[in-house]
Amino acid sequence: MGAAARHLTPVTLELGGKSPCYIDKNCDLTIACRRITWGKFVNCGQTCIAPDYILCEPSIQDRVVEEIKKSIKEFYTDNPKTFEDYGRIINQRHFKRVMALMEGSTVAVGGESDESQCYIAPTVLKDVTETSKVMKEEIFGPLLPIITVSNVDEAIQFINEREKPLVVYVFTHDNKLIKRVRAETSSGALLANDCLVHFTVSALPFGGVGNSGTGCYHGKHSFDQLSHLRSCLIKQLKLEGVNSMRYPPHTAKKLSWARFFLLKQVNMCRLRRMALLAIFTGLAAFLVQRFLRRG
Repeated sequence: MGAAARHLTPVTLELGGKSPCYIDKNCDLTIACRRITWGKFVNCGQTCIAPDYILCEPSIQDRVVEEIKKSIKEFYTDNPKTFEDYGRIINQRHFKRVMALMEGSTVAVGGESDESQCYIAPTVLKDVTETSKVMKEEIFGPLLPIITVSNVDEAIQFINEREKPLVVYVFTHDNKLIKRVRAETSSGALLANDCLVHFTVSALPFGGVGNSGTGCYHGKHSFDQLSHLRSCLIKQLKLEGVNSMRYPPHTAKKLSWARFFLLKQVNMCRLRRMALLAIFTGLAAFLVQRFLRRG
């Protein structure tokens, strides 16, 4: 972005961040946790839109852990290390970085690792706090921390106290709750009751806001983002009398007309529509009158 700024060239940056995932206690936890498990551990957690951490009430934390544990077994067997559909961390530097993020947190599921293979098991961390090391940076790996909040108010506050994420996930049957999270948080995207799939919808703009990026792309949005929208106004050399108000000398009458058109920002299209409506209304009245006379 700095290099482009020297030439006043606009850029699109799709970054990432700590995308939160709020789980409503009244939703179908089995389905919610299966979808979260899939979204988190795809490519060993190394996707920019992976759910970074879970927010839920204390009363459902243990159930969430158990459901995610069952889904991990369902997807990756009892031994993900030997399962071909489970990935590896990209290199040893990031392996060490992700492993260091677990320090000070309670491992509820997984935690096993093998540095020689850059393998880290699908891992769930519970009783995590906002000061935990795993909450200090984007994880970009197979660690899923759970932070407990008393209600959706506290969840929204927690999200808003941090940098704007690339996506906010919310799992609930309550449409009003979805609308509230959408209205009271800011993020690149919002996805309710699933993970990652908004990325596959080309009609939706994909991008971040604030710390998670700038601009958007996908489908037509890519074309618009990477094109200059050139304004073109084509006029004709007619009706010069109408233009006379802008030419000097600026008399009181001309200024009065200028004030009318400029300061009051008259919508010319609306005026034309009103004029056409008046013409059609008059024509209709004329036709009705002739019809009544014939009758």
